[in-house]
Amino acid sequence: MIIYLDGKFVPEEEAKVSVFDHGLLYGDGVFEGIRAYNGRVFRLTEHLVRLYNSAKAILLEIPMSLEEMEEAVLETLRRNKLKDAYIRLVVTRGKGDLGLDPKKCCKPTVFIITDAISLYPEEMYKNGLKIVTVPTRRNAPEAVNPNIKSLNYLNNILAKIEAANAGAQEAIMLNNEGYVAECTGDNIFIIKDGKIYTPSTALGGLPGITRSAVIELARKMGYTVEETFFTRYDIYTADEAFLTGTAAEAIPVVELDGRAIGNGKPGPITQELIAAYRELVNSEGTPIGE
Repeated sequence: MIIYLDGKFVPEEEAKVSVFDHGLLYGDGVFEGIRAYNGRVFRLTEHLVRLYNSAKAILLEIPMSLEEMEEAVLETLRRNKLKDAYIRLVVTRGKGDLGLDPKKCCKPTVFIITDAISLYPEEMYKNGLKIVTVPTRRNAPEAVNPNIKSLNYLNNILAKIEAANAGAQEAIMLNNEGYVAECTGDNIFIIKDGKIYTPSTALGGLPGITRSAVIELARKMGYTVEETFFTRYDIYTADEAFLTGTAAEAIPVVELDGRAIGNGKPGPITQELIAAYRELVNSEGTPIGE
């Protein structure tokens, strides 16, 4: 595997960062997870815009233009001869000292990994996920703002641990007011009486790229989609539910906290949207090229 690291393409075993890198020491940095399908990178520009916005929010100046970053992503895929891949793009604060001060870091570190990913087994896309609500609350906007896709992911990791301890693959995270924000790595949608609902990002969820694509698809297909406030009760009593994320794509949810959602099977609208999303990602995107 070839890794992009600070302007160079190096073998995986040579791709190393300093133990003094503040991305490692403090989670000081930003990242994006991106997908390539059928020789095209899905919504690459949208992912890069979010990356640069996250960096700006933490006063991290990425040492290359958005256009240069785009070419670096595509070239990493080309060098690995990948047409279908998961792309992890990371920008850290860079090497510094053992103090917190980011001004002590002389230059950000940029690396790009391209590889395969399989977050859930295929049978879960057919049969749906059984998920739980966990005690860990989503970060409040006045703390580490959830709009910043930072390397400091301990909030989500703690929730993921709680889900695993409960025997579930994914978990609902509430905000401090008790409203549903998102899952540990995915956005959530529910369907009730033919209408589709997803939590407003004002509640603490990340404005997901896949989330946005599914909202666009659903509206084109004639469905009403509302970004709103809701609680676990609304999930318990929904007709259908599903999650979206770059790695997960779109996947049904059939149970929350031991309560079947709808009839306990993936619903027809969910299945229709999953099929439409899969068609979309295989036909839209930035060509990787040769």
